[in-house]
Amino acid sequence: MAFTKTPSIAKGFRTVHLHLIFFAVCFWACLSGSASCAGEPIPVFVSIPPQKYFVDKIGGSLVRVSVMVPPGANPHTYEPRPGQMTALTKSNLYFAIGVSFEAVWLPKFAELHPTMRMVHTDRGIEKIAMAEHHHEEEGETKHAPRGKASGTPDPHVWVSPPEVRIVARNILDALVEMDPSNSGKYRSGHDAFLGEVDKLDQDLREMFKDRRGLQFMVYHPAWGYFARAYGLEQVPVEIEGKEPKPVQLKTLITEARKAGIKVIFVQPQFSTKSAETLARAIGGQVIVADHLREDWEKNLRVQAEKFRKALTPKNQ
Repeated sequence: MAFTKTPSIAKGFRTVHLHLIFFAVCFWACLSGSASCAGEPIPVFVSIPPQKYFVDKIGGSLVRVSVMVPPGANPHTYEPRPGQMTALTKSNLYFAIGVSFEAVWLPKFAELHPTMRMVHTDRGIEKIAMAEHHHEEEGETKHAPRGKASGTPDPHVWVSPPEVRIVARNILDALVEMDPSNSGKYRSGHDAFLGEVDKLDQDLREMFKDRRGLQFMVYHPAWGYFARAYGLEQVPVEIEGKEPKPVQLKTLITEARKAGIKVIFVQPQFSTKSAETLARAIGGQVIVADHLREDWEKNLRVQAEKFRKALTPKNQ
């Protein structure tokens, strides 16, 4: 007696066959690294804490962000720990931003993990030169002209909302390319984040509209893009990355008195010795202005308010 498949059995075979195809496609997608598998977030690395804020805002729960340079560490001289190098081998993306340690370590990261994609989030930003003093032989101090495209490029692009818009776009493009199936979610996160960035930019322009052209003194010149965006000028205490010599410090004291500067801003990642000496000489004070906190939007508002209070127009 011949066996004949009933319609219900045939339908069952087709269903099983379709399920096998579906799981095969999902398995291949996981192997190829094109998407997050089984709901697992995509592991990525960033160089500094503010970048984690950006990637979290755009990627949300679809990404798991690790930070290479921890809070309090100096991104100009940082050396990764062995545990971080191990964790890096599990990462799909590395979001760079141009800080000094990357010049030495990004090639090593690429050698360790060749399939990890390097994303330069500062790509497309018009870089400015690091602010510094130029000393003539007789000890006269001159500033490099603002906006002059020479010298060491300033890597601190994340302190300025207009530059962060560009950083955000580069992050979005990389996430969409890595995980196209979730492109809609990434674009929604990106658009919401840009709304936050634009509101912050608008508020800061209003805050500094009557303080354009005023100077603020800072130990490490990390606020150049912020100054450019809002018409201010930062005066660095640090001389070519080093503590100022006594004659240079004397010149800075004279300059601060002439400009009516009463506050010296410092970062917790750097020495405050010279800043404290300078503050005592001008009868001023030292105030912390941390440019590397993870809570980027809130922190930038807090630091901006510190600058606003220190930048009092002479006619007030």
